[in-house]
Amino acid sequence: MNFNEYLIKLCKNKNSSPVNVSVLIGNSNAVTPFNLRIFVCKCSQIMQSPKAIRRAEFSPKIKTYVMLYVGFLLFVTIIGIPILFVWLLGLGQYTSRRYYQNLKCLLTDRHLIYSKGAFYKVEKTIPLENIQDLTFLENPILNLLELRILKIETAGGGGSTTSDMKLVGIVDAEGFKEKVLEQREFLRMKTEHGQAGELGSDETLEVLKEIRDLLKNANPKYGQRLS
Repeated sequence: MNFNEYLIKLCKNKNSSPVNVSVLIGNSNAVTPFNLRIFVCKCSQIMQSPKAIRRAEFSPKIKTYVMLYVGFLLFVTIIGIPILFVWLLGLGQYTSRRYYQNLKCLLTDRHLIYSKGAFYKVEKTIPLENIQDLTFLENPILNLLELRILKIETAGGGGSTTSDMKLVGIVDAEGFKEKVLEQREFLRMKTEHGQAGELGSDETLEVLKEIRDLLKNANPKYGQRLS
């Protein structure tokens, strides 16, 4: 294993995606103390990036739910009845398919990130410490399709509680809810003990030590200048 291969192995980020060393330090064949310091700084930033914990999966039944739910709303309104025929003849299938494709929700070590929308995509990042509670909502159509809506309540300005997110059709919604609450409590414990700002620092220090030792073995002159 050569120097560059070893650096790639050392500096994999938390999602196990390898870092392109040649991009980070320019000329991969010219390893000097200067460009190595640049590489180490960028590697530290990558290692401290958000860690993905769990990505939510959504049931394909969401497409049927959107079709039926919007169709019902159009049916019970006089203005919506003419649009209902267009909805049933193809617009509903297209819209529900796009809505399902755009649904994404990712739990990281510090945030809950989600995006949704059929024609206008909405993306939002919620800090875990702002989450007050997670509850489930149900209605007859959801029960028919064996789906649930996960409602996430967050802390608003002035300590008020506002509902910022509703996600429908998460597979294993109960397990996802427990994972979010578990990570929220873990982060709060870290914060209470004054360790929130030190996440990932131990890993970064280990990388720096290994790179230093590697340089000393490869070229004692570099090792002395970096000590």
